[in-house]
Amino acid sequence: MTLPNNAPAAARTALDVEEARALIHASLVPVQGWEQVAIRDALGRVLAEDVIAPHNVPAHDNSAMDGYAIRTDDCNAGASLSIVGTAFAGNAFSGIVGPGQAVRIMTGAMVPRGADCIVPQEDVQADKAHVQIPAGRKPGENIRCAGEDLALGEPALSAGKRIGPAELGLIASLGIAEVTVYRRLRVAFFSTGDEVASIGKPLAPGQIYDSNRYTLHGVLTRLGCDILDMGVIPDRPDALEAAFRDAATAADVILTSGGVSVGEADFIKEMVNRLGQVAFWKINIKPGRPMAFGKLDNTWLFGLPGNPVAVMVTFYQFVQDALLALMGVTPLPTRPTLAARCTTGIRKRPGRREFVRAIVRAGADGWEVSPTGAQGSGVLRSMSDANCFIVLPEARADVSAGDPVDVQLFDGLI
Repeated sequence: MTLPNNAPAAARTALDVEEARALIHASLVPVQGWEQVAIRDALGRVLAEDVIAPHNVPAHDNSAMDGYAIRTDDCNAGASLSIVGTAFAGNAFSGIVGPGQAVRIMTGAMVPRGADCIVPQEDVQADKAHVQIPAGRKPGENIRCAGEDLALGEPALSAGKRIGPAELGLIASLGIAEVTVYRRLRVAFFSTGDEVASIGKPLAPGQIYDSNRYTLHGVLTRLGCDILDMGVIPDRPDALEAAFRDAATAADVILTSGGVSVGEADFIKEMVNRLGQVAFWKINIKPGRPMAFGKLDNTWLFGLPGNPVAVMVTFYQFVQDALLALMGVTPLPTRPTLAARCTTGIRKRPGRREFVRAIVRAGADGWEVSPTGAQGSGVLRSMSDANCFIVLPEARADVSAGDPVDVQLFDGLI
């Protein structure tokens, strides 16, 4: 694994969002290694090979309605047909539908031989022996054909597909008990800073409790990664170097929070430059401008900011897709967006892309969106109260109440 040729130049400047995303994805390849798992254990995993249909789904022509199986030749001018039997799902009618005949049929039942149309029961008049069929029926009506969902020998699911509930059902419909998936991505993470204390320890003067590791634990667990929480590492070069070396040995990816700005005690960038390579460490966004991306040997590194909201913004805008790519997901999911009317003004200076935490709801004239109060990068409640980001592009200046804005929904993102 190598960083792209333009990485050293990028490391000297602050990149725009799309430049940073492109640089991150330019050299990522999925992890090597896969395993066979039972489908009940496959939720959230990524297929390492295509799932091929071993038979047609459905396996036979079947009825899409409760009604009557008929020959369309018998009802061009309307007809009274003799009912000669009943077809149930799982219990087929064994005879043949002949001229002037009909078979009572239930949804999912195999279409009897000789029939080419299913007439819904609400469209007919019937007694125990006869059914009156209206004219104008066409061959194939209300019949689900064999292989209509999946055809024998065709890929039912492609490699790179992340398995969700619908995929579990689809695999089960093929009678397949196990699938081949990529191994889980191994991610090590730790927080840095003498001001950060772990939960359960008393706070010294000037200290704060570490929330970032718990946020990262949540997002990484939801992605299905194997995670290694390395705790809080003090601002000492020897401790940081040991943590980086241990993490690079144990994981595919290292995530850190804190220590990537330009303060005199911020060692992450310097450390990674010495132990590996930094592709960039500044992005033109708010919050989250100081973010490092690079690698140590064969381990990818994302050095996230220290402020809690900046951690979440940079993770969702840059890291999550990178982890999905390393997990083998292809194509990567798109971020759902919509246009909405902003109910309040927002101050903004051109030059950076800003991600404003907000609540979007349906209004009388379409979608409306409102920021969730204070937007400081340390105000984690602004994320907890929100259901979307208002995304303000680099060239955008102040937003006035009533202006249209782009909204990135958390649903599908988080």
